[in-house]
Amino acid sequence: MVLQKFNELSGTIEGMSTIHAVFITAMSLYFVFWSDLFSDQQHTGIVTLRSSQLSIVGLGVSVGYFFADLGMIVLHYPTLGGKEYVIHHSLSTIAVAYSMLSGEMQLYTYMCLISEVTTPEINMRWYLDTAGHKRSAAYLINGLAIFLAWLVARILLFLYMFRHIYLHYDQIIQMSLFGCLLVFLVPAVLFIMNVIWFGKIIKGLKKILAKRQ
Repeated sequence: MVLQKFNELSGTIEGMSTIHAVFITAMSLYFVFWSDLFSDQQHTGIVTLRSSQLSIVGLGVSVGYFFADLGMIVLHYPTLGGKEYVIHHSLSTIAVAYSMLSGEMQLYTYMCLISEVTTPEINMRWYLDTAGHKRSAAYLINGLAIFLAWLVARILLFLYMFRHIYLHYDQIIQMSLFGCLLVFLVPAVLFIMNVIWFGKIIKGLKKILAKRQ
């Protein structure tokens, strides 16, 4: 009975996180790569202070999600995730909420939120594991998808963001002190966590491939 309730709770959380991931990934890709809101070519002025009604709404949805998810993690700690999840969600909630309310650093906030593209694949891994399909081809394909999505969205994109921060340092320091702290601290901490988790993903993928040989 306890296991069944836990699986039902986990399934609800996975479903909610997948819906949020699809929404915020689409919004983030739009603002970072397609919209001219943060473009150096289309606009003059400080890129770190730009925002729009749509960008604020998008961040508002994420704030609500992160608050709810963090609350569930704390309420059921450590069943739904250890201290690294608490740190990750706490930093994300603070950064996204501040960006939404202040209008500062929204470009970098959306760059970080692109990493949510890995969430559906991770959730699918849980569903396949729960259904007893760890040895299936679908599980292997999903593992490869996690590896590629993580490499692009949580490693390479963060390196691109660090370069962008370096090139726009003169604009960043014109934000508030707290905004500057968030820009320099939060992506760095998240990147370190991403690298650590990426190492675990590689080890897990190697085990799956070894079992299939």
